[in-house]
Amino acid sequence: MLRSWAFSQNLHQILRQCKQLHSTATRLAQAANADVSSSTATPKWSADSIRTGLIARKRGMTVMWDNNGVRAPVTVLQVENCQVTANIVYKRPNQTEYHAVQLGASDRPSRTTTHQMKGFFRKAKVPPKYIVKEFPVTSDAHVPVGTTLSAIHFVPGQYVDVIANSIGKGFQGTMKRWNFKGLRASHGVSVSHRSAGATGAHQDPGRVWPGKKMAGRLGGERITVQNLTVMRVDSQLDLIFLKGAVPGIDDAQVVIRDAKKKLVSVAKAHQANGEYEKVLPKGVDDLPFPAGTDEMARNLPAIVEAPSKRVTSPFIPRE
Repeated sequence: MLRSWAFSQNLHQILRQCKQLHSTATRLAQAANADVSSSTATPKWSADSIRTGLIARKRGMTVMWDNNGVRAPVTVLQVENCQVTANIVYKRPNQTEYHAVQLGASDRPSRTTTHQMKGFFRKAKVPPKYIVKEFPVTSDAHVPVGTTLSAIHFVPGQYVDVIANSIGKGFQGTMKRWNFKGLRASHGVSVSHRSAGATGAHQDPGRVWPGKKMAGRLGGERITVQNLTVMRVDSQLDLIFLKGAVPGIDDAQVVIRDAKKKLVSVAKAHQANGEYEKVLPKGVDDLPFPAGTDEMARNLPAIVEAPSKRVTSPFIPRE
């Protein structure tokens, strides 16, 4: 009798363990399927996403006409083998996370690269670069290390910000530096036509106030030009045509990112109001996410232009 009771107890334990094992295997299988589906699903850009930027070189300025005959001055930027060198995740003291993508651009000879940077690039499996920059992103916008980015990362019709060092002009006077009018050019002034004039007050305060606009060094500063329109993208030559001027000399390195005001902030505001058709600028359906790569560029036309903002064509006679 005792043996049968013990056997029944052991049987119940075995059945319970089998049931637990079956449920654990089911959960693991469901988790694996969820991971596979999430990895195979193509990520989509949203208004809450912040993408990485690009490092390019300024090649000069030219003009272009759209299909409605509108003439626009454009700056030509070229992306030179811009590759991902690292993905950064840092936990701040307040337990929030900082995410960033580090890019390198413009290949340089190995003999002019320091040993420390050689090891860094060797770890990333990319050739040595002249310039390395870090771009803050959201947690869903990381790009695999070694990925080569293309000019199609930016879509014609969208707005971008460009950061670069302005042209240094040396020590300049107040008329050139601050657009002062200067003194009179004819009567009453002797050899002081371009002078700044008075710079202080009387015995009280007896000094020049800090921040007074005076002669000094002009240019050579980090400048951000905001809300430039992408007019054309050439994926074969990796050229980006931006409407307007960009700071810096020709062949200088510049940083391009999605416009913070006219793209990112406007998209968040329209999404919060439920105006989903206005999240992106007119004529832009989607943005490459998490980035526009060389593989993506092979499946797209070589040259893509932004649609004209002019309503009527001057080549069609009006009735």
